[in-house]
Amino acid sequence: MGLELGKIKIKRFADGEIYVQLQESVRGCDVYLVQPTCPPANENLMELLIMIDACRRASAKNITAVIPYFGYARADRKTQGRESIAAKLVANLITEAGADRVLACDLHSGQSMGYFDIPVDHVHGQPVILDYLASKAICSDDLVVVSPDVGGVARARAFAKKLSDAPLAIVDKRRHAHNVAEVMNLIGDVRGKVAVMVDDMIDTAGTIAKGAALLHQEGAREVYACSTHAVFSPPAIERLSSGLFQEVIITNTIPVAEKNYFSQLTILSVANLLGETIWRVHDDCAGGFEPYSSLGID
Repeated sequence: MGLELGKIKIKRFADGEIYVQLQESVRGCDVYLVQPTCPPANENLMELLIMIDACRRASAKNITAVIPYFGYARADRKTQGRESIAAKLVANLITEAGADRVLACDLHSGQSMGYFDIPVDHVHGQPVILDYLASKAICSDDLVVVSPDVGGVARARAFAKKLSDAPLAIVDKRRHAHNVAEVMNLIGDVRGKVAVMVDDMIDTAGTIAKGAALLHQEGAREVYACSTHAVFSPPAIERLSSGLFQEVIITNTIPVAEKNYFSQLTILSVANLLGETIWRVHDDCAGGFEPYSSLGID
């Protein structure tokens, strides 16, 4: 964006409490706080809430929480009795802290936007990944886009449409516990094809690794993994670097520690995507018309 970062002081007291002080005036300003609520999720979320509160008390005109990765997004509904809907709780916290607007990237599910009682700009990391895949010069006749689960079919279908309307395949799995996936079968044909698996996040990589193993078993020539959010909880790195994938393509919505780098990993930047979106939000412009439709702003 060609702007300098605002000056802010964040420190921890001896007991772990967070202290925030703005180091410059924001009175009457439009403030954009960039903070993914990635692991450690509770620390980062509390930091964001206290920063919002500090800006509100410093008389900022508008406060936009720019959240490249929205933590707790998976707890977006009740699948069993006596569960919390933590995504709604976090949305309430951000709103009550004083945010006027939220800019988020690839929410786990679209309905999470409805949990906020303030405007939400939802951008997608797909254009960044699609631009990179286009540079790979893979023959469109060889491509097949694969959804690692039934819940991600809409995302994969939209991705396939942008890739010259590539065919779609679906991995059907049964999950017996959190972070434990069991692959059952494949819907679609991948024999002799370059399979591109698309998901919004990679956590322990159990789902996507078992899916890749099934694709190889079904005759796929190469398997690429594409995801916006790289949570990379152990043992994700071991699974992703085991040779199942030709390449693992992610974005930097979550900072990736150097210890988690491996030879097949490609990290793409969402800086231009978020920067352009912030300008358009600030100038009250829409993102759905040419030539900016590739931004994918809802």
